[in-house]
Amino acid sequence: MVKNSKEIGPNHYRETFGRYFEDFQVGDIYDHRPGKTVTEYDNHLFTLMTLNTHPLHFDAEYGKETEFGKNLVVSTYTLSLLIGMSVSDCSQKAIANLGMDEVKFPSPVFYGDTIYGSSEVLEKRESKSRKGQGIVKIKTTGTNQKDEVICTFLRQILIPARGNAVEDKVEQY
Repeated sequence: MVKNSKEIGPNHYRETFGRYFEDFQVGDIYDHRPGKTVTEYDNHLFTLMTLNTHPLHFDAEYGKETEFGKNLVVSTYTLSLLIGMSVSDCSQKAIANLGMDEVKFPSPVFYGDTIYGSSEVLEKRESKSRKGQGIVKIKTTGTNQKDEVICTFLRQILIPARGNAVEDKVEQY
């Protein structure tokens, strides 16, 4: 269990965030809550920000003619949402995201779907080249309100060991 505040003076506490390398254990699963109900606006904004011009994501008449019968939420939004949902549990102390592999979208996401996520710690090891840091490999799974898997991916994260994070060295954190 990770504490969520540290004492910085008598009866004076400061919120802490994230996990140190030592806090991760292989087999641990973190459920990322609350969920997020995806709106048409979320999808339109993301397609505009990323210049994704495929009409399947924003043209209702086009969407009606597809096998889905309606617009799809752009898959990179789903991926970004799940990464964001996992930050507080998995990478809030991260030094770097080292990579993502095996990104899959087994089921579509539509406006009105509520997305939930969970991440499982698959591996961890101390960094060979960076003292006081370690690499944690997680698998994140996204599901919708019907418990259908809508996205999975692996992520490798460089995490500081206790005493080596920015907030361990800088007083205001």
